[in-house]
This record gives sequence, C-alpha cells and structure tokens, in this order.
Amino acid sequence: MSNFLEAIQSPADVKKLTISELTQLAEEIRARLIVGVSKTGGHIGPNLGVVELTLAMHYVFDTPTDSFVFDVSHQAYVHKLLTGREKMFHTIRQPGGLNGFMLRTESEHDSYGAGHAGTALSAALGMAVARDMSGGKEHIVALAGDAAFTNGISFEALNNIAAQTKRLIVVLNDNAWSIDKNVGAIAEYFHKIVTNPTISSLHNRAAGLLERFGGKAVAHVARKAEEAAKGLIGPGMLFEEFGLNYFGPIDGHNLPLLIETFKFLKQQNRPVVLHAITQKGRGFEPAIAMQKKFHGLGPYDAQTGETKPTGQKTYSEIFAETLTKLADGNEKVVAITAAMPNGTALDLFRPYHPKRYFDVGIAEEHAVIFAAGMATKGYKPFCAIYSTFLQRAFDQIVHDVCLQNLPVVFCMDRGGLSGDDGPTHHGLFDISYLRSVPNLIHMVPKDEDELADMMYTAMLHEGPSAIRYPRGTGPGVAVKEQPVALEIGKAEVVRDSKRAEVAIFGLGAMLPEAERMATMLESEGFAAAVINPRFAKPIDRGCVEEFGRRCGLVITLEDHVLAGGFGSAVMETLSDLEIQVPVVRVGWPDEFIEHGKVESLREKYGLTAEAALEKARPYLSRMIDHVLAKH
Repeated sequence: MSNFLEAIQSPADVKKLTISELTQLAEEIRARLIVGVSKTGGHIGPNLGVVELTLAMHYVFDTPTDSFVFDVSHQAYVHKLLTGREKMFHTIRQPGGLNGFMLRTESEHDSYGAGHAGTALSAALGMAVARDMSGGKEHIVALAGDAAFTNGISFEALNNIAAQTKRLIVVLNDNAWSIDKNVGAIAEYFHKIVTNPTISSLHNRAAGLLERFGGKAVAHVARKAEEAAKGLIGPGMLFEEFGLNYFGPIDGHNLPLLIETFKFLKQQNRPVVLHAITQKGRGFEPAIAMQKKFHGLGPYDAQTGETKPTGQKTYSEIFAETLTKLADGNEKVVAITAAMPNGTALDLFRPYHPKRYFDVGIAEEHAVIFAAGMATKGYKPFCAIYSTFLQRAFDQIVHDVCLQNLPVVFCMDRGGLSGDDGPTHHGLFDISYLRSVPNLIHMVPKDEDELADMMYTAMLHEGPSAIRYPRGTGPGVAVKEQPVALEIGKAEVVRDSKRAEVAIFGLGAMLPEAERMATMLESEGFAAAVINPRFAKPIDRGCVEEFGRRCGLVITLEDHVLAGGFGSAVMETLSDLEIQVPVVRVGWPDEFIEHGKVESLREKYGLTAEAALEKARPYLSRMIDHVLAKH
C-alpha cells in the first residue's frame, strides 16, 4: 500500500491525488497524529476532528498565496503535515521543534500566528481588506470553532465583514466543544440548526446528490439548507443578519462534499459562512470517549489512550479543593471561569456547588465585568483565568473592578512559564500589568499550603486581589485543614543571621532557587538571608528597608519578566527609601520565550541559583575587597 503522507512535500502534492487516495491520506494522517502526539503530548482531539476539512481546503485553495487563518490554531497540526513539515512533526512542542500553534516565522504557509481564541475573523477581515485595497485576487479562509463565537471579538468582526469586503470565507467548525462542552445561547443556537429535521434530511441526502449530480448538487443543497435554517430565528438567521451568506450544515468528514462545496464558495463574490459538523477526536476512541481530557494532554498510550498518573496534586487542583472548602463555609463565594473548567480545575468545584459555578464561555472581558456585577451585590467572586488570558481583560480589571474597589479575586493559573505551549501561553507579564493598578493586592505563594492561605486572605479582603501560581505541581507541601489569613503586604523571612551580607528575595516558585543560592553563598563564606516576599503588591517596605540597610547586596528571583516585575518593585522601594545598595535581578528577559521544558528554559535564560551566583560575583568581589581594605 502506498504511503501518501510521506510523499507530501507541499500542498501541490495534495492536489495530485484522487478522491480515493485523499481518503487513504486522511487515515494516514490520523494514524500519524495518534502515534506522534502520544509521544510529545499536544492537542490531539481538535486535530483529529479537522483532517478532512484541512485536506479539502488545501485541495481547493493555494497557500501561501491564499491565506488560512485558524482560530486559536491548536487545530493546525494537519496543516503543518501538509505544508512541508511532516519530517519535523516528531518535534512538535519539543525544545527547538515545531510550535504547537500557527507561527509566522515557522512557515510561509502560516499566514497568521495565534494561541488565544476569537482572533480569526478580525485577522482574516484585515487580510481581505488589505487584499482588496491592493487589487489582489487571493482567497482568505478563516477556520473557527463554534466556541470562538462565545468570544466578543468574533462578533465585533462579524459586525464589520459585510461592510468592508465582498470576498471572505468563514468556516464554522462545529464540534460542540471548546475544551469543555460549549455553553450559552450561541452553543444552543448552533445545536438547533444541527437538529432541525429539514436540515438533517438535507445533510443525509447531500452525499447521494453529489454522487449523482457532482458539483451542481452543492448549490442546491446549500440553498435548501439555508432556507430551512432561516426559519430558526424569524426573518433571517444569525449570519444572514450580519450580511454573510450561510451554507450548511454539511458533513465535515465527507471529503468529496467538502471539496465541491469549497469550489462553489470560491466563486462567490460575497462573504460566506460554511457550517461544517465535525467530530472532535474522530478515529481514536479514547479521544471520543474522553473529549475533555483529549483536547490537549501530555504523552499517552497510542493504543489505549491511558496516561501516567501524576501522583501529586497540581496547584490547579489545590485551588479547586480550597475554593470548595471556602464555599462550604461562605455562601457568598462563587466561582467563574471563561470556558476553562478543566484547565483551572473548577470542574472539581462544580459538583459541590453547581449553582455557584459559572462558565461564561471564551469571554474573559465579560467574565471580569460579570464578577464585578456580582461583587456589587455582596458576593465574593473567584475569577479563575490563566495569566496569559487575563491580559485580554486588562481594561475591565482597571475600570470595572479596581476603580470601584470591588472584592473580586483573580486566580491566575499558569503564572510563569507554560512550558510546551510556548509564548502565547506563558504567563510572564501579570505582575507588571497589575501592580500599577490602584487598590489591587497581588500575592504569589511559595507552595500549595500558602496558596490556600492566600485564597482565604483574599476572601476576607474587602478590595480586589490577585493570586498567581504555576502550571503543574508544587513542592508537595500538605495543605492544613484550616487556612490562615496573612497580614497584607507582610513578607516571610525564611532564613536569616545577624551577620547576613546578602539578602535573597525568592518570589513564589523561585524560592527554592533562592535557598539553594544561599547555601552556595555560605559555602563560599558569605552569610545570606532568604525572604519569601508573598506579596508583589503591596511590597513589604519594612522588610526591604531592613535588609537593604543591613546587607551589602540584594538579589531578587522571579518567574516573570524583569521589566516592571518584582525586582523592579524592590529597586523602586529602595530608591524611595534613599538606600544605596546594589540589586541583582534574576527573571525573564525582554523578549518572548519559546516553548520548551521549564527546567531547560530556566537554565538557558539564567533563572537558576548557579546563574544568579555568577551574575552576583562582581558585587561579591567588591564586598571582599571592601572587607580587606578595612583590615
């Protein structure tokens, strides 16, 4: 049997295949995905669902002349396999290998980089308008999952498409899931379309019509489905009201139908939407049976889908368990997520307090204002949003929460590197973008137990607060039965001596490195104090002043960018206090950090005790010289 996938060097090779050969290629791609991702981890479910869709797009259109814009782009693995990257696919999400998302610097076929939801329609419209202005003829195709339409940006784009361009193709990849089951009125609306009896009948007849009449059947099926769909919401369906012509729904796994439909849509001189029904995880039973788990995961058994148990609870799980206990004792505690119940572990909270659990869809801005509204009525909303996704709601944090001094708690999962997911998912900026905002307190736990204490502190606090914690597991510290409230802005001195010459502030996950560095310093004859800052804001001025005056060198370590981070806050405080002491700051540089293993990236960029010690050596030498000069 031929191996078609190995012969695919570019999309041009896809166009040479017959329909039966394309069907075999689809199965080869699925096998390649299942085995390949089992070794590297990644977004297996979404990619298994778009095999035929992606094949059909590359069969009909011509990238890189034509542009494909993938919403989120975690479903672009098939696209990568068809655009000259098959030989490199085993490196996906690995250090130095292929990125797990679209990346413009990786291939000319990746027309637009992404990693967050709701960007495809706006970007595709921008490309289409630029094409029109330049007199181009190329096609722009946006592939967006139905969950992208729970994101406000998508509707902002829809509001502009018909007024700005006559040629744009939007593919609605409808599998009823984002990471968890889709929620809200939009998900319900798409469900009504799919389950409409007339549309279902046309959907089932489409393949037969295509066999008998070829491409001519496409226009007939599309028109009849469109007429049936229009009856769902009165005078016109959703997309039609926005000025886009709607076609579908069609079987997103029927290659001949998809190809003929794309050929038909390619000729349209009007913006169009193709509604394709797909199955997330298609071809791999574990991914179908466990949709949530197989959206994105680490390595697994390619035969059974089994994954190795971690054994230790993650920070996310500790967060969810603690929040459940807090809610047990306080009826005003509520949990809010933006379509991430699994990623934030709030799916563990939901069974215990289902009426106090709210999934608002992929809509971070709405989540924050929604939380603010609840807070005005005496509730204590815990908003669980990844650090990288909370960036999208910065205005709402400032204007709606902090300006009104409302007691909303932002629980920022993935505070720090997000490893294999790369620069779109690293949470390296939240201290910088939050510590400038009045009224907000910002906490960073050193371990799981301190996370619970900080959540309890935030519940009792009468203003807005934020807590950042890393992806994955922590040191493994047991969480005590009853958390304690921390004094706002009070650091913890972990290690000290009256003769301390160096003060090391190790924020959160970097505290172990601070302690290692202290041990290394002491082996060289330098006494060192180690401080767990706990608060990035308000900073413990008394602690900074004490060690700034006592010690000849201050060192800060943080899993965050240096620009505007915790180290900057320490330097600002020392400046305000007019204390002249050298400060060595250790953190991430002013650049976007690639994907890779956390330990390797920390070593590469100098976020280790060894690298910090080398950075401090010039100042340590001066301290020795100063002592010698005195004697």
